[in-house]
Amino acid sequence: MLNTLSVVLTIIILIVVSLIFIVTYIFQNSVEQNLNTTSSELSLVFSGFQSDSSTSFVASARDYVENFDKKEEMEVIVINSSGRVVMTSTGFTPDENEQIPDFNEALSDESGYAYWNGKLSSGESAMSQTRIITNENGTCVGAVRYIVSMEQVNTAIVLVSAGIIISGIVIIALVILSGLMFIRSIVAPIRKLSEISSKIAHGDFSQAKKIEYKYDDEIGDLCDAISDMALDLQTADQMKNDFISRVSHELRTPLTAIKGWAETMQLSERGKLDRKTFDRGMGVIINESSRLTSIVEELLDFSRIQSGRMKLIKEKLDILAEFDDAVYFLKERAVTEGKHLLYDEPEAVYPAVYGDKNRLKQVFLNVLDNALKYTPKGGVVAAQVIYSKDEPDIIKIVITDTGCGISAEDLPKVKEKFYKANQTVGGSGIGLAVADEIMNLHNGSLNIESGEGVGTTVTLTFPVYKEGSENSLPENIKL
Repeated sequence: MLNTLSVVLTIIILIVVSLIFIVTYIFQNSVEQNLNTTSSELSLVFSGFQSDSSTSFVASARDYVENFDKKEEMEVIVINSSGRVVMTSTGFTPDENEQIPDFNEALSDESGYAYWNGKLSSGESAMSQTRIITNENGTCVGAVRYIVSMEQVNTAIVLVSAGIIISGIVIIALVILSGLMFIRSIVAPIRKLSEISSKIAHGDFSQAKKIEYKYDDEIGDLCDAISDMALDLQTADQMKNDFISRVSHELRTPLTAIKGWAETMQLSERGKLDRKTFDRGMGVIINESSRLTSIVEELLDFSRIQSGRMKLIKEKLDILAEFDDAVYFLKERAVTEGKHLLYDEPEAVYPAVYGDKNRLKQVFLNVLDNALKYTPKGGVVAAQVIYSKDEPDIIKIVITDTGCGISAEDLPKVKEKFYKANQTVGGSGIGLAVADEIMNLHNGSLNIESGEGVGTTVTLTFPVYKEGSENSLPENIKL
């Protein structure tokens, strides 16, 4: 407000001062023009004047003064060649101490006339013009001085100037009033937004519902932005809490099994535990330990990707062989769960891919694991590798399942970190995010198409290896 007001105040003061100067100039100039118009008559009255005698000049001037028709507007004074006043239109002889500076100035001026503006010895403000009268020889025989009172003019200037000043004050008052109203319309909502933002920053995301605004303007846009931000933060916070809960559950389940069987084997007397039970317990411990290792590795991979520390050990590899190993690894699980995992390795020789075989196998296992996890008993998970001459620069691996599918609302978010569409099935919710980033590290892509109740199709696309292209591939990426 102070910054705006200082600029406006400066501009208005400059305008007011300029207008006062202009008004003063116009009024004074009008008086000067009147004097000049009136005095120009002398060129006709005294044209062809030949006498060098002051007496002759005074006689001629007397006739002029007596017939002067503007006596009510101005006073006419006749001055002889020596500068002494010899006649006035009012009939009163001026004070002998009255100075006539415009007479001396007119004598020395080539134009033969001069103006004066000031105060008379009586204290009255006046403006005068003195015009020198010369004969045919150019000799000064006298002068005529016109005097106009400036009291009324000065009064008019003061009144107009006062009006200008009052107008300026009114404008400043209106600017201040409108500025206060405008600033209040901004400061109040922003102060409220600041309070709400502070509460949101401390975790109270419910404050987003309390953001209100009256007008659809920039403040309204800011309110919408903060509200959307709060909702996004709330969603992210909820996803984080769900992730922690899921991971805790994923870790607790194998730990409980390991601890239970370890205690069973420890508390049993030697020789009292049959071999079958012992082998079963050891099998559970080994399997659950592997499961724990897998979860921890997934978390570590996620941390490496998020911090940009994941490094790939790339080499030229056969993508078919790596995918076949992943399918073979999950074949037994599919049979155990009563599901059909279908894959026929192509007989044709496909081009090589440049990448990290362990990370790519991690992607294959993650996608196949998800497909089996969300496919009911008796369902089918089918995989195929596609390479055609129409697209000679890429190889595609397509994995399709007949599972529960993903809703249209959840589909765009399933590759986001912490997001999990189906809460009834186990998992941390970061597997697809890690797989997607690994594919990005290989200049590939992971695309998902799904229909709720129909099934899901995941397409992995890899660029074909070309000699000399190693340096063009990214080594790491950050979420």
